[in-house]
Amino acid sequence: MSKEAILNGIRRGLKRGPLPADQQAMLAGRLASHPRHLQPARAQLPRPAQVELFLRNVEKEFGTVERVPHAGAVPGAVADYLAAQNLAPKFVLAPNPELWAMPWSERPMLEFHSGRAEATDMVSVQHGFVGVAETGTLMLPAAPTRPTTLNLLPDTEIVVLKASGIVAGYEDAFDRLRAENHDALTGGFMPRNVMFVTGPSRSADIEQTLELGAHGPRRLHIILIDDDPAALRVDDPAALRVDDPAALRADDPAALRAGDPTTIQADPPAAPPLGFDQV
Repeated sequence: MSKEAILNGIRRGLKRGPLPADQQAMLAGRLASHPRHLQPARAQLPRPAQVELFLRNVEKEFGTVERVPHAGAVPGAVADYLAAQNLAPKFVLAPNPELWAMPWSERPMLEFHSGRAEATDMVSVQHGFVGVAETGTLMLPAAPTRPTTLNLLPDTEIVVLKASGIVAGYEDAFDRLRAENHDALTGGFMPRNVMFVTGPSRSADIEQTLELGAHGPRRLHIILIDDDPAALRVDDPAALRVDDPAALRADDPAALRAGDPTTIQADPPAAPPLGFDQV
């Protein structure tokens, strides 16, 4: 059924034709201006406190978090988490260039394929887009490089998120989506769907007994890359000196000195062609 057929059915039910021109102009103006709603003051905080609020809210909703100083530490964090949970070192990786560029070869025991998840995949490693401090929620827009199936099918989901991607509230999250996302199919900023994930899947429908993994992953683990110096507390040991080799970030090639032993030389896996069917 076409969009116009659906709208005509609604108009018949309302017993009216198309909207008058002035009402159409008013609605178009509202859609174009993106008016902001009331925002809770609890998330309007300095950057370190805002990130801490996000982490506390994630843990309050049964999620877990590990902070790492740079992208090069992500493979080790993934390996350590899987071992701690007594899970096989095997997962499906989002086909995202930022994830591909990480030094997975430094952890040869890890086994993964890149693409959308299948029913047999028990663990996924997803690319995080935005974290909302207000509620500890992940915003995960669908994209060929961020398959939605990774958020639903595996029993355990690991999301790699940058600290610079944490925002105060939902209005800020949609601002980021409008600014950074372009959907090839529609030409607009909205993708096919946007998932908001707050902790692992859970339900208490039966006898008010909380059951994790009811409709999706029973574990949600976030690996937070501290790429935002403004988000680090002054007393945070991760706030390393700029001239400290350990402070060099693998996701910032300009920060890596030639010949430096900490420079990570990692060739990403060959990128498969990205198609909409990977979502």
